[in-house]
Amino acid sequence: MAVRNDQNSVVVQGLVRSVISLAIKVGTAVLSYAMIVTLARLMDPAEYGLFAIGFALATFLGVAAGAGQQTAILRLWPEALVARDTKAARQAMGAGGAITLLASVGLTLVTLAGAGAYSLLNPGLPQAHFLAAALLIIPLAFAEYISSALRAQESIWLALLPRDIFWRLGVPVAAWGLFALGFVLTGSSAILMVAGLLYVMVGVQILTARGRYAGLLNFSGLKPYWARRGGASRWFWAATVIDSAALNLDIILVGLVLGSLEAGVYFNAARTASLMTLFMYAINVVIAPMISRHFHAGELNKAQAIASFCAWAGFAFSVLIFAGFALFGQPLLNLFGEAYGGGYWVLIILGMGYLFDAANGPTRVVMVMTGHERRYVTIIAYVNLMALAGFVIVIPIYGMLGAAVVNATGRMVVNIAISLWARRYVGIDPSLFGILTKKAGS
Repeated sequence: MAVRNDQNSVVVQGLVRSVISLAIKVGTAVLSYAMIVTLARLMDPAEYGLFAIGFALATFLGVAAGAGQQTAILRLWPEALVARDTKAARQAMGAGGAITLLASVGLTLVTLAGAGAYSLLNPGLPQAHFLAAALLIIPLAFAEYISSALRAQESIWLALLPRDIFWRLGVPVAAWGLFALGFVLTGSSAILMVAGLLYVMVGVQILTARGRYAGLLNFSGLKPYWARRGGASRWFWAATVIDSAALNLDIILVGLVLGSLEAGVYFNAARTASLMTLFMYAINVVIAPMISRHFHAGELNKAQAIASFCAWAGFAFSVLIFAGFALFGQPLLNLFGEAYGGGYWVLIILGMGYLFDAANGPTRVVMVMTGHERRYVTIIAYVNLMALAGFVIVIPIYGMLGAAVVNATGRMVVNIAISLWARRYVGIDPSLFGILTKKAGS
């Protein structure tokens, strides 16, 4: 009975917070869709394709520039509080922000240099979108870290509203405003507009959080923090980079191999398919620090209850969304314009991969928040390297559909492998079958 009471209490707690997070994420999804639909309809298809390539590249590099700190703080903050080490918690918070800032500035400079070299080697090809993408790295990286830092301190509203709502609302409003003034966005100018608005939102977030939550930027504690946590941070970094590569590299490769028009079609289908993860991501926002706290406190039954709830709720949502895609996917893609209507089967294939993702539950959260980030990185690295080789081989022959098949297959394989490993070695089954583990232990 004690186990079942624990499960009920943590599920109710997680559900309440997840409803708040989901409300914000639903708004985020609507505004994200409005953002890319607006840009697609206001821009020339070729220029929109260049925007898609540059935005995907900046998203990938922005995650890399986070140096793993966006994940580290979600585990280290609650872990330190469980150990009643407030000093270590605050040190992790401030040092993580400093690392993110330094890494993002450095990677921005490297990307600018790389974009310049690309333009010299390929003088006849478009390259301004790569330069613009470099300037989007800093706000993307720091926005992600601030969101994670505030989530760790259970400030869901402040963590999510500025970037997830206000920024995504501002982009289509600004795009329509510029269009009304007679300014037609190019791929590079659209990226610069997106970057400028995100800089504003990050500034608002920092000023609002100042004095109310633990310091987000502290260079003085950087050296001792890295000496203590540098090893784990490198694994956190590898995990987030590989995850981001799985979401963005296929878009970039489609653009480089097939062209910007195809990149725009694939980008729209991929972003539409990712709506299936909406509920799962909303729950993960809440449960990451909760699983870390319960696991490190030895409360394995509570951690399992949270993971099982997340898996079933996320899967049910994903099934409903996938059914909607099957029935209404074509008119949904037509919202972007007639030039982008050819991505229906790309959407369906990618959606099948996301179904397997949802069925296996919060695999990444369970692995990373319980201290098994090394094994997690090893598994996803092997699978994603094979997927990358598959993209290189398949895209020139089978085009967008081939890229979608490789993406979905890789997603299925990696999630099943991680779920099985977590069940055996962590003691938490993040998949739909975790509920059987819960019953067995009751």
